[in-house]
Amino acid sequence: MDAEAIKRSLEGSGLRCTPQRYAVMAFLMERNRHPTAVEIFTAVNRVDPRSSRATTYNNLRDLVQAGLVREVAVEGRAARFDAKGMRHHHFICDRCGNVEDIEWYDVPSPASGSLGKRILRECELILRGLCTKCTPQHASR
Repeated sequence: MDAEAIKRSLEGSGLRCTPQRYAVMAFLMERNRHPTAVEIFTAVNRVDPRSSRATTYNNLRDLVQAGLVREVAVEGRAARFDAKGMRHHHFICDRCGNVEDIEWYDVPSPASGSLGKRILRECELILRGLCTKCTPQHASR
């Protein structure tokens, strides 16, 4: 995504395109992995040391609330962030915590009666197990 497209997506979501917010979004769009908030702060701060940790965390929160970034909760580990625009699921390695994108499959929504008066906004599968790096060699046979 080029600079103008990032600016349009921010403004289209009702967010001002501040230099710090732009830097966070650009970093996420350039990466094919799912960095933690600390990794994002460190990378953005290397480019622009004026960006504080609080500003980075607040921008991540705003981007998640605006629907431009997804927060992937990894049980017992730091949350990871993903700005990949297409809908997809995730695979999380139980050993190393690596998060991988999984192709989108429609998941049937539960019957409205089983949810009571709640409104289901979206459904995402999170698959857990061992990634190829953490799987013992003999287990693949």
